[in-house]
Amino acid sequence: MSDLTPLARRFLESCKDAGILAATAESCTGGLIIAHLTDIPGSSAMVDCGFVTYSNEAKMAMIGVAEETLAAHGAVSRETALEMASGALARSRAGIALSVTGIAGPDGGSAEKPVGLVWFGVAVSGREPFAEKRIFDNRGRDFIRNETVRTALQLGVAALSKD
Repeated sequence: MSDLTPLARRFLESCKDAGILAATAESCTGGLIIAHLTDIPGSSAMVDCGFVTYSNEAKMAMIGVAEETLAAHGAVSRETALEMASGALARSRAGIALSVTGIAGPDGGSAEKPVGLVWFGVAVSGREPFAEKRIFDNRGRDFIRNETVRTALQLGVAALSKD
């Protein structure tokens, strides 16, 4: 059992209580969020699907991120995270979609977008989607990806507790 299992369970319980399914759109985590959710027995009652959209092409083809958004703001941006979450929601049966796009390292960072920068998107049916930014300490790829999963699940729980 991962240290994230209790949080994943709490997110799934929040989905169950709200009577909705969950979807994810993941870039830097490569499917780790959906993996943590589906590791839990019975999760099929609360999980619809996970989109792993590592490349820009996948973001556009699978979840409808606009080429113009990627050209203007880049893959790691508020705008892309919002479009990822909204696209996953629109292309699934889910009532909530969590998205993540970031730079897990060890390369790929810059002064404007350092290793550890992650944008999160949350889209809930009937609400305006929102995005949040975090910059995690550069303590290695595994650390950044693990903290990204933790934060995405926390944001999902918080979004569903607003009902």
